[in-house]
Amino acid sequence: MSHYQAVAIGCSTGGLAALEAILPALPADFPAALLVVMHSAPESRNLLVDLLARRCKLPVQEAEEKESVDPGKIYVAPPGYHLLIEDDHTFSLSNDAKVSYARPSLDVLFEAAADVYGSHLVGVVLTGANHDGAGGLKAIAAAGGLCLVQDPATAEARTMPESALKACPQARSVPLDELATVLIEVLK
Repeated sequence: MSHYQAVAIGCSTGGLAALEAILPALPADFPAALLVVMHSAPESRNLLVDLLARRCKLPVQEAEEKESVDPGKIYVAPPGYHLLIEDDHTFSLSNDAKVSYARPSLDVLFEAAADVYGSHLVGVVLTGANHDGAGGLKAIAAAGGLCLVQDPATAEARTMPESALKACPQARSVPLDELATVLIEVLK
């Protein structure tokens, strides 16, 4: 059984293409929960769930308040809400102020997940045009988790991965087309 219990993934500009390069490549028996935050307009319907569900071998759903976080599922943060994990491994949704101009925010999810999962968490920062995720990835590293960042050269928007690598120099930079393989390897 894998040491890691959850994988927190965050993205912004160019994120749909990045997620579509990673999540459908994961096997149906992937052993960890996948927690996904993508910056989106608060009034938008969560089309990400529908788009990913058609392509992924794992079940994909929008995270709901007080829902249990189960392994082998992909949970997507609802538009307009920060996604947090409680100590009892359930979701909590918040409409607190935006962080780095975003709600949902990578930093909010990453920091909450780091508190709960500690060294049993993998954090992944993908393409994006702001600095969200850098502080959260640093929190994951401080908790002993594994930190992965999309190689900025393969990102549609380099700012987010570059900021994450600067804040968390111990993070492993991985080209987009290799991220699924790396996740499968580290979660064996």
